[in-house]
Amino acid sequence: MTGPDDIAILRIELEDIDPLIWRRVAVHTSMNLKSVHGVIQAAMGWLDSHLWEFTANERKYGMLVPNDADWNERIKDAANTKLSAFLTVGVREIGYVYDMGDNWEHRIIVEKLKAAEPGALYPQFLGGERRCPPEDCGGIPGYYEFLKNIASKQNKKRKAALDWYGGPYDPDEIGEQRIIATLKRIANTSRP
Repeated sequence: MTGPDDIAILRIELEDIDPLIWRRVAVHTSMNLKSVHGVIQAAMGWLDSHLWEFTANERKYGMLVPNDADWNERIKDAANTKLSAFLTVGVREIGYVYDMGDNWEHRIIVEKLKAAEPGALYPQFLGGERRCPPEDCGGIPGYYEFLKNIASKQNKKRKAALDWYGGPYDPDEIGEQRIIATLKRIANTSRP
């Protein structure tokens, strides 16, 4: 069982990318999945401009879309589903897909459950490696093509790729300070 003050240590891995892109965060188990989605977006560096869904226990969870009966029929409302609902039945791995076009598949592993530290704010960033791919780059093949182009010795190719991205891109720099600041804002807004 999880109590209302318990936290889960989550490891978020972007699947099928080598070397691995991952983050570790601590979140309240009482968070709903819509809020967990916000934490993933902040921790991974996504821009939250596409549809998304979680998969656990052979069910899909996401945001209901007005006037889209097909989508809503296959999705359970993430805003009304708490992370603890999975944990109490033993789920320790959850799927998460962001951007149904580029299809960024993530594996969320519940590494540990524990009591929250007194006075600590959650969510918390606990670590990670490598920057997420640029939004709308064309999925995994487009990401590898982008990396090849920004590393190209041909200035024209490199410049075109960086101009498309809108600035410099270092695949090893995760923007830790930005992640910490964004998660702190989330923690401050979700305080009781």
